[in-house]
Amino acid sequence: MENADDGPVKLLMLEDDIRLRAIVVRGLQRAGHVVDVAGTLEEARWLLAESRHDVLILDVMLPDGDGFALCAELRAASDWTPVLMLTARDAVTDRVRGLDVGADDYLVKPFAFAELEARLRALDRRGPSDRPATVVVGTLELDPAARRASIDARRLDLTARQFALLEFFARRADQVLSRSVILDQVWDWAFDGDPRIIDVYVRALRRELASVPGGPWIETIRGAGYALRPVGHEHSIR
Repeated sequence: MENADDGPVKLLMLEDDIRLRAIVVRGLQRAGHVVDVAGTLEEARWLLAESRHDVLILDVMLPDGDGFALCAELRAASDWTPVLMLTARDAVTDRVRGLDVGADDYLVKPFAFAELEARLRALDRRGPSDRPATVVVGTLELDPAARRASIDARRLDLTARQFALLEFFARRADQVLSRSVILDQVWDWAFDGDPRIIDVYVRALRRELASVPGGPWIETIRGAGYALRPVGHEHSIR
C-alpha cells in the first residue's frame, strides 16, 4: 500500500488492548507500513502533534476517554486525515455517532486482518480532503455535527438512521448507490437481515423530502440502486 507520494504509508493505531494491538501492528509492519502506537488519548494526541499520518485507526473505548472524542477534535481543527474507527461495539447508535463526528469507516471486532487491510487501502487512496461540516445539495442542507437536516430552512424530522442514510446520499449526490454499498456503509458489512429494509428507509426519506416542493429527491435506478438528485441545482459541499 502506497500513498499519493509513492512513499511509505504511515499509520497511527490507538488501541488499549495490548494483545490485539501487537497482532495488528505486527501484521501491518510485515505488510510494509510504518505504525505509531498509542494506548491512550494522551499518547495519541502527542504523536499526532509530532508527526503527520496517512490514516488513523482509533479504538472507541479507552482508559481516558474514547476515539470518537479524538476524531471530533481533529475535524473541529479542520484535520481530515482518514479515520477508521475500530471497536467491539456494533450498535447502530455507535456507528451513527462515528459518522456524526467525521469518521470515514467503521470496523467491528473481531475482524479478519484482510478486511482491515482492504479498508486501510481504500482510505489511503482517498487521502485527506477539505470536508466541511455542512453538506448542501440543491435546497437541502445537512449539519452532521448537530444532526440537523433542512430544506429551504424547514427542518426535517429524521431518526438517527434516516439521517445517516440521507447524509450518505448527500455526500454522493447524483451517484448511483447499490443496496450492497448502502448496507455496507450505513448499516454494517456483516448485516445479515433483509436488504429490503433499505427500501423502507428510502420511502420514509422521500416523504420528508417531498414535504417541501422543489427540493432534492431520491431516484430509483432499476436494477442498480438509488441516487439523490438535486432537482436541477448544482450540488455543493461547503
